[in-house]
Amino acid sequence: MGFPVPVEYAVAVDQYLDQAGLSSASRRVYQISLANWAWPLVGKPVPTSPQRRGAVPPILPLALLDEPDAKVKLAAQFAARTSMADARTANRELSALRSAVGWWREQGWIRGDPTAGLRHEHPHERGTPLNGEQVNALFLLRADLREHAMWRVLHDSGAPASEVLSLDAAQLDLSRHRTRPRAGSQIRWADIQWSDRTSLMLRWLLAGRMWGPVFITSRRAQFTIGARRVPTNRPDAAVIPTRGGDLHHGDPPPGRNRPGLDTAPAEHGRKGTSA
Repeated sequence: MGFPVPVEYAVAVDQYLDQAGLSSASRRVYQISLANWAWPLVGKPVPTSPQRRGAVPPILPLALLDEPDAKVKLAAQFAARTSMADARTANRELSALRSAVGWWREQGWIRGDPTAGLRHEHPHERGTPLNGEQVNALFLLRADLREHAMWRVLHDSGAPASEVLSLDAAQLDLSRHRTRPRAGSQIRWADIQWSDRTSLMLRWLLAGRMWGPVFITSRRAQFTIGARRVPTNRPDAAVIPTRGGDLHHGDPPPGRNRPGLDTAPAEHGRKGTSA
């Protein structure tokens, strides 16, 4: 038994996503991508930051995809998107629309394919790798601990950024400076390795967390020791609070860096805790 023909584009998007079998994270990405294609169909530009966050897509009939000018509008939006965003991002958004359009056509909800003729953009070739001097300069930049830890994992392992960003704290074996083996994994980069110095940075970043994304996008860039706020964006030997509330540069205090423990020296110094 077929699905009832939806009138609104947004309803058609929801019904496509309901049957697509996507994870919650992938569904959210597809939802955003497909919602953004609604703007050009009514002749409006897609809002850009900061207006893009919280912008409500226009309500429009799904039948607009069969209008003669739909191809032109979508092509113009794709060209504009590739000029503002990374080619991979624009290609992913086009793939989401193309997949939805294909399913809608199978249901008989629309007749034509307004994405016909649109081709993926080739990503720009990778730039020249950084030399040793440039890497050292990068590690001396003032940035959050999150960024420095991520840069070091990328530099040490050579793994793709997408794999590193998807790491979960439970996957890290900080005593062996690598990820734990994933049972049955066929992913090339399932085994990511790094240096002992990077493991130390990861301990500080995790601050005792045993699960959840390693590289959380939280912007908490400081922790509190007593009445003093201490920045955590030191790129070299980090400032480490000791139990007495003083500051220590270099190696963590004895017993704070035992192999196999994800304990970070900054844990007890967080706001709301006591020594």
